[in-house]
Amino acid sequence: MKERPSFPARLPGSASAKKAKPATPANQPQGLGMDSSAVRQRMLQKLAGQGLRDPLVLQAMGAVERHRFVDSALVNQAYEDTSLPIGLGQTISKPGVVARMLELLRNGASGPLGRVLEIGTGCGYQAAVLSHLASEVYSIERLRGLHDKARENLRHLRLSRVHLLLGDGMLGYPAGAPYAGIVAAAGGEAIPQAWIDQLAVGGRLVAPVSHASGAAGGQSLMVLDKTAQGVRQTVLEAVHFVPLKSGVA
Repeated sequence: MKERPSFPARLPGSASAKKAKPATPANQPQGLGMDSSAVRQRMLQKLAGQGLRDPLVLQAMGAVERHRFVDSALVNQAYEDTSLPIGLGQTISKPGVVARMLELLRNGASGPLGRVLEIGTGCGYQAAVLSHLASEVYSIERLRGLHDKARENLRHLRLSRVHLLLGDGMLGYPAGAPYAGIVAAAGGEAIPQAWIDQLAVGGRLVAPVSHASGAAGGQSLMVLDKTAQGVRQTVLEAVHFVPLKSGVA
């Protein structure tokens, strides 16, 4: 069995990360009631009302404190079903969208998933939720500023099963393959072949895909199942994610 990178992992050729700064009071707001489990329970009730049924996803969403992943000025909106800016033109997805994609990724599994690849770490929130749902999580981010922010946000959680990578998400991360699941937080016109190649037979990929025609910027959620006979793609509801880009910045 080949050795897996330790947390935080690095892609070959990546520059060394800046020294992480200790968590500040802004990242850990006090006196706002956000630390109360009752706040997260209300969010879970809303998610259940939207049709979320997977008990493990509900449990994971309730276990992660979303307010610790947003800017201090936005903590009062942390448990609303809305996306919020996290800097560099990126956003943290709505809780409802995160839950929906993870429920699709699990596809009714009775227990935890195996190894999962996340494309687009962002602030690290979804990686934290995935840590409750998968045996191992590889999360790749192309923007150095967000990669460093996610490292800071996740450091206090000491999630040994989560490996953060700085690199081109369109290339995936072959060193960790094959993956039982792949989930993307950015959408292009097609699913990159590298992701399909790195998905295990029997695995599932969930990602937004841009419309080839129609309204500019339109996207739909796509589920791709890989079988011994090939791949099966299912297009679901309209979504809105940032565009998928290559390279590291």
